[in-house]
Amino acid sequence: MSGAAAKQAKPPGGLRQSMAWLHTWSGLWLSWLLFAIFLTGTLAVFDDPIGHWMTPEHAIAESAHQAAPAKVSDRGRRIELGLAYMARHHGDAGMWELWPVQRPGNGLSAYWFQPNGQYGSADLDPATGAELRHDAAATVRATEGGHHFVDFHYELHAGKIGLWVVAITTMVMLVALVSGVITHKRIFKDFFTFRPAKGQRSWLDAHNAVAVLTLPFQFMIAYTGIAFYSTQYVPAPVLAQYGAGPAAVKRYNAQLMEPGKPARSGTALAVPDLEPYARRAEQSIGQEIRAIVLDNPGDASMRVCMYGWNEEAELRTRLSASSGMACYAVASGAELAVRQPGAVDGGAAVLTQHVMGGLHMAGFGGVGVRWLYFFCGLAGAAMMGTGAVLFMVKRRQRHGGEFGAATERVYRLIEGMNVAAIAGLGVACIAFLWANRLIPLGVEQRAGWEVRAFFAVWVLMLMHALVRPAARAWVEQLGLLAALCLLLPLLNIVSTGDSMAAQIARGDWESAGVELCSLAFAALAGWGAFKLHTRKHQAAAAKPAPRQPAAQAAHTEGYRG
Repeated sequence: MSGAAAKQAKPPGGLRQSMAWLHTWSGLWLSWLLFAIFLTGTLAVFDDPIGHWMTPEHAIAESAHQAAPAKVSDRGRRIELGLAYMARHHGDAGMWELWPVQRPGNGLSAYWFQPNGQYGSADLDPATGAELRHDAAATVRATEGGHHFVDFHYELHAGKIGLWVVAITTMVMLVALVSGVITHKRIFKDFFTFRPAKGQRSWLDAHNAVAVLTLPFQFMIAYTGIAFYSTQYVPAPVLAQYGAGPAAVKRYNAQLMEPGKPARSGTALAVPDLEPYARRAEQSIGQEIRAIVLDNPGDASMRVCMYGWNEEAELRTRLSASSGMACYAVASGAELAVRQPGAVDGGAAVLTQHVMGGLHMAGFGGVGVRWLYFFCGLAGAAMMGTGAVLFMVKRRQRHGGEFGAATERVYRLIEGMNVAAIAGLGVACIAFLWANRLIPLGVEQRAGWEVRAFFAVWVLMLMHALVRPAARAWVEQLGLLAALCLLLPLLNIVSTGDSMAAQIARGDWESAGVELCSLAFAALAGWGAFKLHTRKHQAAAAKPAPRQPAAQAAHTEGYRG
């Protein structure tokens, strides 16, 4: 056998080489989507503060309630007023729910099941029980708020199809993580090695460093994300037991989450004062009562359930964010069920699901854990981004003509996708916040237009990345991102009259935090644009002059002589 034939017959490398190929290609084609999922998931960690900033009218009005006492002084009166309102307006509803908590931002709220199965709600005057009428268009602007990032993170704003796309992408991520660990046999040594200004080597070092730094987080977040939606991804057991359709899903959830809900007896029974049950429940669960749910009001089968209020300090000590609960039979006063804070109804399976959800959504540990998730999420997004960039750095230096005559065009497309998927997505995210301030308040379906603005800007960034040289596209989009982030606080002052200084003065750290983070992202994007711009000019200056033909060189030398 000839040497060339022997070389061709030589089997491919071992497990490491196979895993390297799998890691490279499985990571590349979905790295853009994974970057988007990670970045929006990172922002979704603070979806409530973002939503708070995006409803400035509500945020400013809420500061007026900050001096309200933390403990309830007139809860019994509030419960009485709430029950009277429900009896007058929704006496035939199968469930009444009251929130009589006297807390900053809370007054007296009532909820009920409408005939179509949807929730109805009303805010009541805690002094009179009269319904408070809100002019939503005039008081609080319609917006998706921070929930836009939540929706995109787990379903890409595409419903069940998007849910499945994210699931498949997450499975590929697990494949890339496992194959990446196998490929990098010196993974922990590489973590402590970084060689700046070395081109491909620097990108690989950065990719390895952020990957190893958050490796446990990446495995956890990917696995819990899949486990949390297990009944969506593996629906066969539920379908086999309960069938298909909305009614089957409702029956499944009722048996899973609401064991022992009584059936109506047909015998009338007046609704009693519920404050004694609230005090009794507080002694049983050790929490202040947050919500009161009355099943079958006006019937002898009435059951009242009292739900506790999770204090911030409590959430730092347990993985499950479920509050305490105590249920009583109104006719006899007997205690039907007690759930201590952190426990769940439904046994080990439901507890596992709660824990998985808490791990994935940072439902424990308070603000400190949320910031930890935020920085780990940014590191995860950096891992995806550096992996995509590393792919192109390697192929820019050498490629094997994998796509024949179209190879150059294919890699040019990949370069453009890299720019739009990383820098362009950042521009789209900050543009979403700009749209919240720029779209007029009276526009119909205003919240939907904010989301459309997000996708429209993202598409524009893709078009820009495809028509501009890649190096310039990176600098221009990062520069645009820096400018939009830097000017966001100024936009807020111009559009609402509210400044960061005023936010800090009134203790509104949620709004101030959004603008401070925007400034931090401006600095990061500006630094990246500056470094890339400087490197481009340095590379151009270091580029050698084209060689002259030999005859022309001799003629030039003779002229100089």
